[in-house]
Amino acid sequence: MNLQVKRAYNFNAGPSALPLEVLEKAQQEFIDFRGTGMSVMELSHRSSDYEAVHNQAKDSLKELLSIPEDYEILFLQGGASLQFSMIPMNFIKPEQKAGYILTGSWSEKAFKEAKLFGNPYEAASTKEGNYSRIPQLDELNYNADDAYLHLTSNNTIFGTEWKEFPSVDVPLIGDMSSDILSKPVDVSKFSLIYAGAQKNLGPSGVTVVIVRKDFIEKANKNIPTMLKYGTHADNNSLYNTPPTFGIYMLGEVLNWAKSIGGITEVAKRNEEKAKLLYDVIDESNGFYTGHAEKDSRSFMNVTFRVKGEELEKKFLAEAGQEGFVGVKGHRSVGGCRASIYNAVPYEACKAFSEFMKQFQKVNG
Repeated sequence: MNLQVKRAYNFNAGPSALPLEVLEKAQQEFIDFRGTGMSVMELSHRSSDYEAVHNQAKDSLKELLSIPEDYEILFLQGGASLQFSMIPMNFIKPEQKAGYILTGSWSEKAFKEAKLFGNPYEAASTKEGNYSRIPQLDELNYNADDAYLHLTSNNTIFGTEWKEFPSVDVPLIGDMSSDILSKPVDVSKFSLIYAGAQKNLGPSGVTVVIVRKDFIEKANKNIPTMLKYGTHADNNSLYNTPPTFGIYMLGEVLNWAKSIGGITEVAKRNEEKAKLLYDVIDESNGFYTGHAEKDSRSFMNVTFRVKGEELEKKFLAEAGQEGFVGVKGHRSVGGCRASIYNAVPYEACKAFSEFMKQFQKVNG
């Protein structure tokens, strides 16, 4: 690597930071991938060279998340946003309903799309408090004959995250786009998990779907071929040309996660990074205020306000001058947001916490 290159403190909400080691390896292999004389982007997706990359990525994800044998791992395109449509199209039958737990903008969008294909309803919502918390398990209201119950595990805009997933007697579906691979998860609780790769798994362009094989069997048959989960499960996600470079990068990110100690070590690091920032907020005597209630705080997206509108503008301006990228909050919440996904190093979070302390010292 060119040692003159200065890496930014990347707190973007997505696409987000990638591990430096992964970027360096991709740089080394970019033109000649493992002696093929071609870039991985030039390989035929039907070749044995690419097939090895594809299957290794699946195996690594299965290992890291302890995915049971009765699940398929699919690499799709269209982002999580296409899943908002594919899921109800596949799994809501005309006479059925589906429950949606509303905890933020992305669950609202999923709910909106489901209305095009069935009869979804709100199984719980925390919109009244501007999505500052995750519902308690006893607040969930769903029907035993529902097609499924849908939740969004982490809410990037509002900075909230599920700490415990419900155990329900209907198929549970989870949008884990922004916290997949950030901590251990009991995959067996879910009939389907989906996640855009661009926050914790790799670059944008790949969507990971983890789905029970028997759930696929229940899917509607009279829908377009490319929108059937069965099509992709039957063809190892190779029915059409997959996003080969994105899957290669995803595989390398998974290798990196294994190399540092696996999901347990990843979770430990994420907790340590989040604590740095939340401690500054909690010890600031109101100079900084978090948006999320403490028992719902996300380890991926730290959302907060600075005391006073003009001071907040100054904070964001000075943060940018110091090289902290992407810390302006979403317009629906305002304020500030530090997205500290897996590949954001501890040192970046430490530097930002020190900046926050110094800013308060000078301006408090």
